[in-house]
Amino acid sequence: MSNLLHKELKLAVSPLSWFFLAAAVMTLIPGYPILLGSFFVCLGLFQTFQTFREANDILYTTLLPIRKRDAVRAKFLTVLFFEGLSFLFMSVFTVLRMTVLSSASPYVTNFLMNPNPVYLAFVLLVFLSFNVVFVGGFFKTAYKIGKPFILFIIIAMLLVAVSESLHHIPGLEFLHTPSGEKLGLQFAVLGAAAVLFIGGTFLSEKASEKRFESIDL
Repeated sequence: MSNLLHKELKLAVSPLSWFFLAAAVMTLIPGYPILLGSFFVCLGLFQTFQTFREANDILYTTLLPIRKRDAVRAKFLTVLFFEGLSFLFMSVFTVLRMTVLSSASPYVTNFLMNPNPVYLAFVLLVFLSFNVVFVGGFFKTAYKIGKPFILFIIIAMLLVAVSESLHHIPGLEFLHTPSGEKLGLQFAVLGAAAVLFIGGTFLSEKASEKRFESIDL
């Protein structure tokens, strides 16, 4: 599997997937719906799946001396690699805004979502929707990418809208706090999102294996 993952990163991944990792820097932009950064990371991954299709990479991979399910696992691991890397960058920028930059005036007067553990929880939910809706949808045919990506866009934009709306509801203001208030509750939300991300991605990967096994390439 390590050799297969190496092949994915060296030969199959679109350069745009690496470029869109820079969207993690959006975490530092005040007065901006920063959750869109996670969407742009997924947009970069979408470009990789487009490359897979146009270069017939799926067929090439299955012609290697591997099981068909290994091809699915390699694609999921590639996606998780980029999601994990971007999540790490976003976490670093979140800590920076919650500590060193917490008293900076552009952030103090920010009315949109501030980076905190709740923001990172929503990042995981966006990534989860990509893994389930788009990647899982892709492996229904191993070719069609338009419909599952449009569906992912709708869900991602709904998550952005929810993330920017919840902290305006009385009693949920802690979702917005930038400097550590009710940090325990915020980490509880992040923990719940992490469980959903791990469980949902695992189930999507297993379902994709079964779908891909039945496809006649």
